[in-house]
Amino acid sequence: MDIFYNIRRPIPAALAFHRRMPGYAPTPLVDAPALAARLGIGRLSLKLETNRFGLPSFKILGASYAAYRALCIRLGGEPAWESFDDLRAAVARLRPLTLLAATDGNHGRAVARMAALLGLRSRIFVPDDMAPARMEAIVGEGAELEIVHGSYDDAVARSAAAVGPQAIVISDTAWPGYAETPRDVIAGYDTILQETGATMSGRPDLVIVQMGVGALAAAVIGHYRRHSGNLTIVGVEPDQTACVLASLRAGQITEVPGPHRSIMVGLNCGLPSPVAWPTLHAGLDAALAIPDDLARDAVRALAAEGVVAGETGAAGVAGLLALCTGDDAADARTRLGIGPHTHALSIITEGVTDPDMYAEIVGAQQ
Repeated sequence: MDIFYNIRRPIPAALAFHRRMPGYAPTPLVDAPALAARLGIGRLSLKLETNRFGLPSFKILGASYAAYRALCIRLGGEPAWESFDDLRAAVARLRPLTLLAATDGNHGRAVARMAALLGLRSRIFVPDDMAPARMEAIVGEGAELEIVHGSYDDAVARSAAAVGPQAIVISDTAWPGYAETPRDVIAGYDTILQETGATMSGRPDLVIVQMGVGALAAAVIGHYRRHSGNLTIVGVEPDQTACVLASLRAGQITEVPGPHRSIMVGLNCGLPSPVAWPTLHAGLDAALAIPDDLARDAVRALAAEGVVAGETGAAGVAGLLALCTGDDAADARTRLGIGPHTHALSIITEGVTDPDMYAEIVGAQQ
């Protein structure tokens, strides 16, 4: 008898998984009334992903869940585990296994942290223009760092080429033949939105979200289109790397060649993820590209509200500044229905990952 079984026990949803990780706690949701007044809207809520599992970014949510899913496939199904020590023991039979990732900083550090928690190796590929503080943080997680002389997209290609019998890649972007793990990264980010819904009074009218390769934006669109119906979702990216905006205008995935030099380094991506792209194309109400100076303004505006955020983390607020106070604000407000009763939500996706840059920006207001 020749039988192939493709039955898998259900794997818990992302929030249930994250609750089982050591150190889980929901991140704060706060209002920024002074900034809302400056923007001319009724309310601005900020989901602060500046400290998640001890890391200064939301990226651990996608990296941990996607790594877990990938490891379950290697194990032949989900192992029985109660504590993370149980999971570490179950994964031990996969050693020596290396988790690979390409990064502009936060995702790679998150993959390295997950590998260390599970007793696995990690090898992280980074573009050569990454700030030294970000490189040091990745090495501090116990990772092997490989510097790629090129862009983030070049680092992605190197990580894909390094896959082998004892090395798997945990990427938040996709390429031909590699899609399941980036989908799991997107699924992991739903924890942010589940927590937001559990603590927010009412629901937002406008959600503005950073794009990059599009994984977080795809998670936001997927969640709110399922659960909240008619609200406005706007994507933001740097004007130097506006690959989603270029793709939307072309009606198909379009590359923006490097070099990519925005200070919003987590968004320095020249190509949208093929997994995220259909959701972005169908689900965004608008997309805008912003200059670095507006990101600096947003960092300072958040600092005035007592929120310490890096340049990528502040990009959503920078997009709101453009929409509500920029040269084309009157048209944008009319088209998107932004007014004095609007409740906007922005995810502050990172804290300070380059202290020198933060000091330079915030010092400029003093």
